[in-house]
Amino acid sequence: MSMVSLLHNLLFRSAGAYPDKTCLVQGTRTRSYAELAGDVRRVAHVLVHEAGVQTGDRVAIHLDKSIDEVTATLAVSMAGGVFVNINSMLKERQVRHILQDSGATTLITSYPRLRSLGGAFAGLSGLKTLLACGTPLPLPDDLAAFTTMDLATAADAGELDRPVRRIDRDIAAIIYTSGSTGLPKGVVLSHRNLVTGAESVAEYVENTSNDRILSILPFSFDAGFNQLSTALLVGATLVLKVHLNGRDTLRALASERITGLGGIPTLWSQLLHADWEGLDFSSLRYITNTGGRLAEEQVREYRRRLPHVRVYLMYGLTEAFRSTYLDPDQVDVRPTSIGKAIPNAEILVVDEHGQTCGPGQIGELVHRGALVALGYWNDPVLTAQRYRRSPVQPSQLPGEEWAVFSGDLVRMDDEGYLYFVGRKDSMIKSSGFRVSPTEIEEYFYNTGLVQDAVAFGVPHPELGERIHVTVTLRPEAGLSGEEILAQISRRMPNYMVPSVVKVVESMPRTSSGKLDRTTVALAG
Repeated sequence: MSMVSLLHNLLFRSAGAYPDKTCLVQGTRTRSYAELAGDVRRVAHVLVHEAGVQTGDRVAIHLDKSIDEVTATLAVSMAGGVFVNINSMLKERQVRHILQDSGATTLITSYPRLRSLGGAFAGLSGLKTLLACGTPLPLPDDLAAFTTMDLATAADAGELDRPVRRIDRDIAAIIYTSGSTGLPKGVVLSHRNLVTGAESVAEYVENTSNDRILSILPFSFDAGFNQLSTALLVGATLVLKVHLNGRDTLRALASERITGLGGIPTLWSQLLHADWEGLDFSSLRYITNTGGRLAEEQVREYRRRLPHVRVYLMYGLTEAFRSTYLDPDQVDVRPTSIGKAIPNAEILVVDEHGQTCGPGQIGELVHRGALVALGYWNDPVLTAQRYRRSPVQPSQLPGEEWAVFSGDLVRMDDEGYLYFVGRKDSMIKSSGFRVSPTEIEEYFYNTGLVQDAVAFGVPHPELGERIHVTVTLRPEAGLSGEEILAQISRRMPNYMVPSVVKVVESMPRTSSGKLDRTTVALAG
C-alpha cells in the first residue's frame, strides 16, 4: 500500500483500488469510491476557479451529516484550503463566532441555513463567498453583499485536474471544541494529524475494506471525523446516520449489517434502554467508546448482550485526537482502565515538576507523537499553557518537540495500564480531600437507576467545597434523590458523600453530545 500524506489522497487511493465499491450510504443515496472522487474534483474546481479559494484559506462547512458534507470537506482539502466543520446543532451566536475567529473566506451550507442565519454574517469582513446546497430557495436581501452560488450548478463547470500542492505538516482543519467555558476554541490539525489518526485506529481496531461503519457522531467532533478518514484509508463503507433515538439506531445496526460503531457514553446509555427485540446484530464486530468513561456496569451489560463483539474503551482529547485504548481482551479483567498508548503515540504520566510518576502515583497525562495538534487557532496564550516541550526531549536537541499536557489526572498500575482519576481543574476539594467527580458519578451509575450524573463542588466556608450531584433517572427508578443517596452513601467514603443530590428530567449537552458540566453546575 502506497504512503498517503494528505487527507484527500486517502479517497483517491481507495478510488483506484475499489472504484465500484460503495463508499457512502445516506438513506437511499449511495456513492461509490469512483463517484465520490469525481464529485470531490468538481467541487474543488468550484472552490479554486469560481470561489477563489487560495492555499490556506479557511472554508467553513455548515451542513447536516450527509454525502454533501463529506464531498465538501474533501474538496476543501484537495483545493489546498483548511476546512472548518461547524456542528449542525449550533445556532447563530456560535456560528458567527466560528466564522469570525477562523477568518473563513467561504461558507458551504444549505439554502435553509442561509435564510435562517443571515444575521450571523453581518460585518464579517473576511467572508466573501456563500455556496449553497440543496433545493434553491429565495435568499434575504441582507446577503446581497456576498457572492452566492448554487453549488450543484457551479459544479457542472469541470473537475480540478490535480490537487493543490501541500505537505503533511500543513494545516488541514480547525476543529472547534466547546471546551468547559466560553465560546468554542479552535484546535488546528495538520494533514499528518488526520492521516496518522486514521492509520493508528485502523491498526488496533483491525479495519478492512469489508467493514461497514455506522457514522453517528458529527464530523465536527474529532472521533466522528476519524470514522470517515479510517473508512477512506481501508476502503470500507461508511453509513451516515443522524441519531434520532435508541431503537432507530439499533434498527440501522441490524438492517445495514454494520460491523463497527463508535459512540460516547450518552449513546451507549440510550441504546441499553431501547428495545432490542427481534434485531440481528450478528454482523457487528466491534464497538468503540470515547468522550468520557463508560460506567463499569454498562461495560458488563454490553459484554453480556453482545458476547461476540469486541469492546474498545478509549481515551482522547481533541488536542491530540486519541491517546489510549484498552485491548478488548482486557475489558473483563480491568473494565475501568483507559488502557495503553495507541500506535504511534507515547503517553507519559508526570508530576507537577515534570518528573515521571511510578505505578500507583497520580500525575498528569502527557501525550507526545504524530497526533499532537498544531495548537489553538488565534490563541497563543492557551497554546503555550497546553502545548509544551516534551518532558523526554534531550536538552542537547535544539528546537522544541511539543507535547500535549492534557490537564487530566491518571495513575498507572504495575502492568502499565492507565486509569482516569479526574481533571486537574475540576477536582473537588472537600474536607481536606481532593475528590474526583468521575469517581463519585461511578457510584451513582453502578446503582443501575441513574441515566446521567454530574458531580461538582459548591463553595463552603468550612469544608472548602460541598459536593453536589445532579442526576437523571431511568424510567423504572421511581426514587427521590435522597433515597438514591441513602443507597450509595453506605458504600462511599464519608468525605465523598454528596451533600445534595438533585433529580432533573434532562440535562443540557454540548454540541458533540457530551454532558454540559459547566451549565449543570451553574444551575446548581
